[in-house]
Amino acid sequence: MVKSPRILAVGGAHIDRRGQVSGAYVPAASNPGTMREDVGGGVFNALRSLVRRGVSASLLSVRGGDAAADTVARAIAEAGIADLSAVFLDRTTPSYTALIDREGELIVGFADMALYELAFPKQIRRSKVREVIAAANAILCDANLPSAALERLVLLAAGKPVFAIAISPAKIVRLKSVLSRLAVVFMNQREAVALAGLDGTASGPDIVDGLKRAGLNSAVVTAGGGPVLGFDCDGTFAVMPPAPRKVADVTGAGDALAGATVAALLRGMPLRAALREGVAAATLAIESADAVPDFTAATFSEALALVPDAQEVA
Repeated sequence: MVKSPRILAVGGAHIDRRGQVSGAYVPAASNPGTMREDVGGGVFNALRSLVRRGVSASLLSVRGGDAAADTVARAIAEAGIADLSAVFLDRTTPSYTALIDREGELIVGFADMALYELAFPKQIRRSKVREVIAAANAILCDANLPSAALERLVLLAAGKPVFAIAISPAKIVRLKSVLSRLAVVFMNQREAVALAGLDGTASGPDIVDGLKRAGLNSAVVTAGGGPVLGFDCDGTFAVMPPAPRKVADVTGAGDALAGATVAALLRGMPLRAALREGVAAATLAIESADAVPDFTAATFSEALALVPDAQEVA
């Protein structure tokens, strides 16, 4: 029997609140709409897609001593993920609140994540972390970790592949000191521009050149409904996402893409083929009201069949 690959994820697992405006959004005014709450976080969302694609997973995060922490712990257990997280009884569990318009596009996001800044550098130094890394085939992290924690994590990985999720334009710069040692970084176009030090008018090839100059060897850059760019040592390519059959909520689409892509990479696929699986998972996320789509092998295969092959970019 072939063992499934094992991954250790380090990063965000917190309360996600999504408020959707039911009519046209009016700034600086009361807008009718609906609010829903569940458990999210870049690493945790991606990790659930990894598990659904056959990867065994452990998660190291941090949370407070409040009722929200119990909600996060239950979600991790229900996802079939080994929970290695630390609990700080006198702290508040991190949260992210997003306001989206009636088409599902983000209006504004609000992150209350002081505990990540405080606790992650100390947690990475725990002796148990070294043991867990030794047992894993790869590491997945996100830029919720401060730079010092990211540097320590990459050092402990000792050459094992480390995949990273950007989180936001403000946080992606935390990856700068470890870029050359990361296997693949997943980001959107705004995050890529921030990392490369470019302006918002930069074209795809300019962005790729800027990311390479910054020290990246491989990355994936999403652009909403536009082509998903990827590059590695074999060149630059693009995958065109199929039009979703419906748009329920774009929240979590990038995380789903990262998770499914990493799962395929751990099965030995080259990035070009793996990214098609990531795009399929992102499409299912956009079509779902949940940040992490609940797909079966059959529904995933149907979505994958709609994703075209990667095309080379000059």
